[in-house]
Amino acid sequence: MHVGQANLPAVIAGLLAGVGFGIFWMPLRAIGEAGFAPVWASSLVLLVPALCCLPIAWANRHHYRKGGRGLLGGAMTGLALALYSSAFLYTEVIRVVLLFYLMPIWGFFLGRILLGEPVTWYRWVAVLSGLAGMVIIFSGEGGVPLPRNLGDWLALISGMAWAAGSTLMLLDRPVRPAFHMVQFYGVAAILCTLVAIGVSGSGQANWPNMADLGAVLIWLVPLSAFFLLPVGYATVFAPTHLNPGVVGLLFMFEVAVAAITAAIWAGEPIDAREWTGLVLVMGAGLIEPFFIIRQIRAVAH
Repeated sequence: MHVGQANLPAVIAGLLAGVGFGIFWMPLRAIGEAGFAPVWASSLVLLVPALCCLPIAWANRHHYRKGGRGLLGGAMTGLALALYSSAFLYTEVIRVVLLFYLMPIWGFFLGRILLGEPVTWYRWVAVLSGLAGMVIIFSGEGGVPLPRNLGDWLALISGMAWAAGSTLMLLDRPVRPAFHMVQFYGVAAILCTLVAIGVSGSGQANWPNMADLGAVLIWLVPLSAFFLLPVGYATVFAPTHLNPGVVGLLFMFEVAVAAITAAIWAGEPIDAREWTGLVLVMGAGLIEPFFIIRQIRAVAH
């Protein structure tokens, strides 16, 4: 079973998802600056789009009756997002990103075993290019980390959960991508909110000030409708058409976009070493689209 070998729209969706989540830090930081603890900022930025998904959940409620691997796959991507967000509470950002983006390796192996997808030479080149780029970017922070605490394990398991969820969604195509988005944001929002309640209940974070909530919702609701929901849809559309390892490579664009936007708007400059790493990461994300376009042109001629 060879899925999505020339599916350019899905590739573009994967790249857009990487770009979108590359600037995901902006609303998180804005909510934090509005007076919310980081753990509640993560919960709120997921909870609002999850609530916006309720009409989609109702319109596609028949998928709940179907169940199946696709439904489980969408839920696992939500679990991955929740674990990824929670990991930042217990370890360094750099370690979270690196451990999560081992995901293409798990994705290619799962694609090979369960889907019969070939791990082509250029996909191996893309994996090596992406990993090399991230090592170069974060070499000042100790290079490639091995799991050593709870946050590290959450990040590593998050990448595995995403690869598994992507594979399950690809195996069960009848479930609509829009419904996967419901699972993606809904499961993540529920889990992150439970974590926030637990952390606040144990005294490790302040409970949110409801007086500040209205000021945040004024801009967060339209942001969710016009930005977070489309990005969420792109994030789950790509895995329903592409090998999960390919999806992971495309999502690596997040690393480059996050670094560049942080340099521009957060005053975190990029040196020559980091630019070298960014070029390798972005190159990894562009290798698959390049070969897909070549395939399309070859068929056309």
